[in-house]
Amino acid sequence: MNFQQLRSVREAVRCHFNLTDAAEALHTSQPGVSRQIRELEQELGIELFVRAGKRLTGLTAPGAHVLPIIERVLLESGNLRKAGEDFALQTQGELAIAATHTQARYALPEAVQDFRAQFPDVRLRLHQGSPRQVAQMLIDGEVDVAIATEALAEYPQFVALPSYRWTHAVIAPAGHPVFDEPLTLELLARYPLITYDAGLTGRTRIDTAFAQAGITPEIALAAMDADVIKTYVALGMGVGIVAGMAFEAERDTDLRSIDAGALFGINHTRLAILRGNYLRRYVYAFIESFAPTLTREVVDAALAEDAAGAQVKPPADRRDGDAPEARGERLDEALALVQAA
Repeated sequence: MNFQQLRSVREAVRCHFNLTDAAEALHTSQPGVSRQIRELEQELGIELFVRAGKRLTGLTAPGAHVLPIIERVLLESGNLRKAGEDFALQTQGELAIAATHTQARYALPEAVQDFRAQFPDVRLRLHQGSPRQVAQMLIDGEVDVAIATEALAEYPQFVALPSYRWTHAVIAPAGHPVFDEPLTLELLARYPLITYDAGLTGRTRIDTAFAQAGITPEIALAAMDADVIKTYVALGMGVGIVAGMAFEAERDTDLRSIDAGALFGINHTRLAILRGNYLRRYVYAFIESFAPTLTREVVDAALAEDAAGAQVKPPADRRDGDAPEARGERLDEALALVQAA
C-alpha cells in the first residue's frame, strides 16, 4: 500500500469518477491511475468502485466506508509534512486564502497588510469565488483558510469560526426620494432594486425579509460584485442593497447610504478551517489579524469544543467601521465565545 494508491482513489472520487480528469490532477496517465486503484483493491481484498466495463460509475458500499479513512490518512500525512516545515522554517512558507469578492475587496486588505508586515517571507495566494466555490477550495486542500458570510457553517468538514458581524445598507444617488421617508420594505418595493446574486453576501436575508412580509420586489439587476452594484445605482437604474462595508463615503461621493440592519438583520462572516488540518503558526497569526478576538488560544479552544460536538457561538456585535481598538478585547471575553456553547 502506498500514498499514490490512496491519492488515486481520492482524486477519482473528487473528479466524479472520471479517470482522465483524475490523471490530469495527479500529473500522471489514466492507465496509471487505473492500475493504482486496482492494486489497492487487490491488497485490501475488496472492490472500491462500481464499474460499467472499464468506466467507474460510483463507490461500492466498502468503498464508501474506506474513503473517509483514506482521506484521514492523506490529511495526516500532509499534517506531518507541515509540522516538519513549521519547525524547520518558522517564518517561511505559503498561505492560501479563499474569500468571496466582498471579503477580499473590503474586509481583507488591512489583515493582509498586517500579516505581510509580520511574515514578509510567507507567500500569499488569494483566491476568490462564490461561497460554495470557496468552500470547495478548502475541502480540496487548495487553501488553508476560507472566508465568507454564506454557506461555510453548513459543512460538517469545517470548523467555522464567527469573525465579525455586519449589516446591509441601502444606497442611491443623492437626493433620491428613498431617503425622504422612514426606510421600510414597502418603501424599497416601490423602486427597482439592484443587489447581490442569490447565495452571496447575505442575499438570503434580503429575500427572507421580503418573503416574510409578503412582498415581491423587482430585482432589476443582481451581481456578484458590490462595485458593479454601485456603478448601476449611480446610473439611476435602481436602489442598491449592499454590504455596509462596501459603501465608502470618501470614494462613493455620488451616492448616499442608510443602514438597513433593522430590515434585514445582522449577518455573520465566518472564517473556516478544515477539521483535523494542521495549522502552521503563521496561519494562526493571519486568523488573528483578520479577527482580533480569534487568538490562538481561542482557535484551539474552538477546535477542542468542536471535537466535543459543541457549536461555536457568534462574537459580540461588531459593525462595519469599528475602530482598531477592537484588537484589544480581553482574552477572557474572546474565550467566552467558544466556552459559552
